[in-house]
Amino acid sequence: MIRALAIAAAVATFAAPAFAQDETQPPMDRPSATHPGELEVDPYAQSNANAGATPFEGTAMYEAFHGEAGVTRIAEGFVDRVLADPRLIPAFAAVDEPRFRRTIREQFCYILGGPCAYTGRDMASSHKDVGGQATDFAAIVENLQAAMSAEGVAFPAQNRFLAKLAPMRRDTVVR
Repeated sequence: MIRALAIAAAVATFAAPAFAQDETQPPMDRPSATHPGELEVDPYAQSNANAGATPFEGTAMYEAFHGEAGVTRIAEGFVDRVLADPRLIPAFAAVDEPRFRRTIREQFCYILGGPCAYTGRDMASSHKDVGGQATDFAAIVENLQAAMSAEGVAFPAQNRFLAKLAPMRRDTVVR
């Protein structure tokens, strides 16, 4: 059961190169298919609802993850692990790393009940061209669990967070 929740929770962290760039006009820059060497801009509505889950009430979970510094270390450790994981390199080859780092940190902070806003795209549109498979999610969850464990987050708090992320699976896994 925990493994199933963990795999499904990976949805929240399976990044695509489609994240916000700034807070006023959050575009997604991508290479132009018709004009090599140029970028296309794809604006979208910025909203905390795009984070894929409602935040925990209160600050207990945010504190269990050691506040801003802990969430930042977890997000950074997670991204480092994902980008170095040979099982995931093909899926993350085109990711915009600075955006990925920022939006993962924002997403974790927001969902954990911290004082953050999420500026990324919604889960379905940001993952629509990724082709995520269950095996990718298993690897992603392993990396997230390792990052949370490295920060010393208690196992019950890890499971609560993974359970909060689990419903995002339907928006990110190829059926």
